[in-house]
Amino acid sequence: MKVCIIGGTGYVGSYIIDSLINAGHSANILVRSGSKEKLREHNSITAIPGDVSDQHALDNCHANCDALIYLIGILREDPAKGITFKKLQTEGFKNCLASAKKHGIKRVILMSANGVEAQTVAYQKSKYAAEDLLRKSDVNWTIFRPGLIFGDPRGRMEFCGTLLNELVSPPIPAAVFFNNLNIFSAGDQMVAPVFVEDVADAFVNALEHESTYSHTYPLTGPVTLSWKETIRHIARVAGKPNKLFMPAPAWGVKFVAGIFDRFPWFPITRDQVTILMQGNTATDHSAFSILGIRPTGFDEKQLTYLTNKN
Repeated sequence: MKVCIIGGTGYVGSYIIDSLINAGHSANILVRSGSKEKLREHNSITAIPGDVSDQHALDNCHANCDALIYLIGILREDPAKGITFKKLQTEGFKNCLASAKKHGIKRVILMSANGVEAQTVAYQKSKYAAEDLLRKSDVNWTIFRPGLIFGDPRGRMEFCGTLLNELVSPPIPAAVFFNNLNIFSAGDQMVAPVFVEDVADAFVNALEHESTYSHTYPLTGPVTLSWKETIRHIARVAGKPNKLFMPAPAWGVKFVAGIFDRFPWFPITRDQVTILMQGNTATDHSAFSILGIRPTGFDEKQLTYLTNKN
């Protein structure tokens, strides 16, 4: 099968390409200007220059393909540079879906995000809008909603590495948030991190798995733990088993973020605080069992990449 991948130069995309190649598939990868160096050379993949607003590039990328995998997702906006949730996560997907239909592609898999049904912030709304476009289409679709994804970032952004750099490594207590006035609940939000290779294999295994057509699946890991416990795991791997915590009111952090999150140096946005406080777990784990994947647990053994300097 030949697959058009949009977002293939990103973190998850790099693993999906590996999984595709290992499964004997080939791919066209849409590559923005300046991003080609992120794509590893391989005979089975073809880099197509352009972006999701370039219809000619999209048509070139979808030509002669059997399926579309759309992966684009951003964590924060930069409207001055034309980087917005709506443009990349909704309108970009709409453009790709139209191009895919033009080229007779009937198999489409979309990467959304766990928790988007809440639609409480712009990020979730734009992801959900893309889901809605796909559900109303006449293609054989599958939507995956990964939770927090961990694993070797390969030089890209990954949540455990971000926590290590911003919360664990600094010589001050790690901030953990609480709602209202319940200071003792700080850091109690529950999460179930999912291994990046498991996510990649789910996308690839689903390509020809008809039972996944017209289904939406959360992808979360088999281990559920609190946000504070997650940071503790990372701290122990980093050689800081006695890392201290500092409770912080979520409303106060949102207030400060409201002033400074327009600047890229500020570590968190208001919307990210909202999403964090919602937690990130799921009760439906059927996708992995259907697709023959035994999910990897989140533990310190799996986090050694955080301190691997090679």
